[in-house]
Amino acid sequence: MDSKLSPTPLRILVIDDEANIRMTLSMCLEADGHRVVAHGNIHDAMEEVARQVFDLVFLDLRLGMDNGMDFLPRLTAESPWAKVVVITAFASIETAVEAMRRGAIDYLPKPFEPAQVQLVTQKVAERRQLELKVEALKNALGSLDAEADFPTDTPAMQAAIDLGRQVATTRAAVLISGEPGTGKGRLARAIHAWSNRAEGPFAVVNCQQSVDALEAELFGISPEHAPAQAGGRAAFCDGGTLVLDEIGRTPQRLQSKLLRLIDEHEYERVDESTPRAVDVRIVATTSADLGRAVEGGTFRQDLMLALNVVEIQIPTLRNRPDDIPLLAERYLAFFGRERQRPAAEISTDAMHVLQKHSWPGNTRELRNVIERAVLLCDGDTIGVRHLPPNLLNSAPSFTIGDLVSLDEIEKMHILKVVESTRSLRRAAAVLEIDSGTLCRRMKRYEGEDGLQAEPPAA
Repeated sequence: MDSKLSPTPLRILVIDDEANIRMTLSMCLEADGHRVVAHGNIHDAMEEVARQVFDLVFLDLRLGMDNGMDFLPRLTAESPWAKVVVITAFASIETAVEAMRRGAIDYLPKPFEPAQVQLVTQKVAERRQLELKVEALKNALGSLDAEADFPTDTPAMQAAIDLGRQVATTRAAVLISGEPGTGKGRLARAIHAWSNRAEGPFAVVNCQQSVDALEAELFGISPEHAPAQAGGRAAFCDGGTLVLDEIGRTPQRLQSKLLRLIDEHEYERVDESTPRAVDVRIVATTSADLGRAVEGGTFRQDLMLALNVVEIQIPTLRNRPDDIPLLAERYLAFFGRERQRPAAEISTDAMHVLQKHSWPGNTRELRNVIERAVLLCDGDTIGVRHLPPNLLNSAPSFTIGDLVSLDEIEKMHILKVVESTRSLRRAAAVLEIDSGTLCRRMKRYEGEDGLQAEPPAA
């Protein structure tokens, strides 16, 4: 079997009210290298689903007084990634059909043999690996992403994109830094698409997970302990690109292994001592300050240096004010086509609100705001009433050095002082201006924002 299409270790949840079934099924699955959690009731199972993601769920249809069939839609809604296999001692064609209709992918009648469990589990593992392959081949970015070509009029953003194109054809490790929602993952995927590895596999690993889960996902499980399983994402991305998302959250125990993967292009599977060579290009993203993490002792300095051959910093949306109308119009056209809505435009007042917002969620937040507006708009113009209330009621938030005018900084400071004091007289004293001047400023701000809120008593 091709190693790139062979199964991966699965995260499996067993829900059965019979203790011996839970124990037997868990032992059988763990013998094949899977990570198994077992519960005897729906309440505990749902708490487990809320805590972690599962690839496969074995669900008994009779759970004491509860009906597993009724639980199926809720389970698939809460964990859409998981494949559900129904198990029951009361098998019938009608029950199987109904289970499939409610979201199950397979049906296992009791009593079952270990070989039957292994067969259905291997089918799910192979399907899981093929899903990863499909994900890696989605490089036709223009049809999938409104920002595929990185529309921008901001020099700092243009410089980041140009640097990404420049380093894409090399093997050098790349570190992409920026606040959440700025588009780090989008640029990482673009670097892969621009590279000579574009036809190879591509995968993203979230480093913000437990050390055991991350190690298994990255490096795979030893065949000695999981005979039906293959390597992890490192092996899968041989000849392609592996993105380490939020690299700063990597558990310290694994940081030396990541350093080896980057520097020596080799790794070892879990519980295996044989080194395996791999040709994988590493792109890492971070919203954390790795320099501070090194100073705090939570991140290895040599790993930071290995990752930081080329660092690309993505500016925040509040530092890209000229891009807000450009991106808003792009999202508007994208979601209009996606929902087969007639062409719309954004009103001058609504665009003014968008441009005044500080966008703590960056382009991701703007995208969500426009998608919401398209859903709510029943005409051909997006107005202020289609925007979320928080955009209308909150003052913009800036920090020193952001690309905003002195007037905006002054306004923000005055509004925050007024909000923090009990009276305009006290606020004026703090600001070292007279009360009359402060009253006039507040009235002007209310007119600019369209707000009717009363200022604190003088």
